[in-house]
Amino acid sequence: MPSDDLLSKRAYLTPDREALVFIGHGPAQRLTYAELNHRTNRLANWLRDELGLQKGDRVSILAHNSLAYLDLFYGLAKLGLIFAPLNWRLAARELAYILNDCQPKVLIVGPEFTAVAAELRGLVQIDHYVSLEGAALDDALSYEAALNAASAAEPERPPLSDEDTHSILYTSGTTGRPKGAMIPHRQIVWNCINTVVSWGLTEHDVSPVYTPLFHAGGLFAFLTPLLYVGGRIVLTRAFDLEATLKIIDDERCTVILGVPTIFQMWLNSPGFAAARFDSVRFFISGGAPLPVPLIEQWLAAKGGIFRQGYGLTEVGANCFSMTDADSVHKRGSVGKPIFHSRMRLVDEAGNEVPPGEVGELCISGPHVCTGYWRNPEATAQALRAGWFHTGDMARLDEDGFFYIIGRFKDMIISGGENVYAAEVEAVFRDHPAVLEAALIGKPDEKWGEVGLMVVVLEKGHSATPEELQAFCAEHLARYKVPKEIVFVDALPYSVYGKVEKRSLREQYVGA
Repeated sequence: MPSDDLLSKRAYLTPDREALVFIGHGPAQRLTYAELNHRTNRLANWLRDELGLQKGDRVSILAHNSLAYLDLFYGLAKLGLIFAPLNWRLAARELAYILNDCQPKVLIVGPEFTAVAAELRGLVQIDHYVSLEGAALDDALSYEAALNAASAAEPERPPLSDEDTHSILYTSGTTGRPKGAMIPHRQIVWNCINTVVSWGLTEHDVSPVYTPLFHAGGLFAFLTPLLYVGGRIVLTRAFDLEATLKIIDDERCTVILGVPTIFQMWLNSPGFAAARFDSVRFFISGGAPLPVPLIEQWLAAKGGIFRQGYGLTEVGANCFSMTDADSVHKRGSVGKPIFHSRMRLVDEAGNEVPPGEVGELCISGPHVCTGYWRNPEATAQALRAGWFHTGDMARLDEDGFFYIIGRFKDMIISGGENVYAAEVEAVFRDHPAVLEAALIGKPDEKWGEVGLMVVVLEKGHSATPEELQAFCAEHLARYKVPKEIVFVDALPYSVYGKVEKRSLREQYVGA
């Protein structure tokens, strides 16, 4: 079930229906399904005919949300090329590791990231740099000129299988090295089917997408399922607090995805009191646990239906579903598994645990990835006997509803972004004044969680929190930099030589 014809078939069925509204710097751009499909054909034909790309080659993009993401997502699939978008929040050194791992033939760069691209030139080997939206990049090809010159005819397809890789989406690794999740063509299709069937999406639904399209949530939560069923997407270049509230009403949006941080920001915004949501069928929150008090505040102010979702890059953004009624009497649950999926909870020995007990969530089905790019060890660890081990702990109640309890992996989720402790701790330990460092999560009203780093200094050395934060910011994305640093004489260790983070949490965050 390759995904190369998803957009072509939809454009054949409903060519004149509006598919996409893009809201960037200038006037909104509105494209029908036929117009969107023609753009993807032009890109595919240009990459094949002018740049000589062949099945299996990778193409990356470093840019804010734009039409180019959809050109790439659907156009590359038609040639069996692999989409490898980049997290623009990462520092140049982090991006260099990813680029050297997936080795794209082409890097498309937006105007905000020319300085980063210039720094990358000395760190990576890329055949073709492409300038998007007039980005001032030396010796770069023009994206817009390329599309205008290329044919809009459907390109001839190479042989494709369900298991061929469509995308490589990088997730942070617990060892500090990002891993490229290989998303096969079948996963794209089955995520569409599962979401449409389980969430009841129709061609009449409209959803705003303001989350980054380098992220599985931006690509797969509503965008690809809605374009599959013939609905409409309102894509914004970035998240603007007040503008998004207006867009929801102006475009009569019906299904709204956000992370808890976004819902909290909306709730606290000046425009919330006057905001209208009468077109909305339901809100759904993902990316991090949704505080029940937040739901209660929202519903008290605006009413409506509020659901909580769960997903991972490796298994798709949408893994559970619930009815409108379930969202009320099962508040705090992520619901029941999507239609074409299996779930189980296991203990450390791999034995299934009974309802009411906590176990690791394992997922099986056609929406599961094929593993990690050039990382057989990580693949073997995650995919065992047909089950993907998520590393997240959950429990099942007597009615078959799942509740996410916590994370087995040592990470925090800040503003919907995963921050792995090992990666940040490694950077801190590289500072000459730092002997040891341990990162824990601290509850935060705006971001859900922020990092608190507990530091032991080398004897005879000194450092300020601001100095260590600045050092960290030189090596990692800003959202990974701990918001608070405390200094101690020693860290608590277990008899097995591991830092007892539970003790640190009890001491510093009371949990």
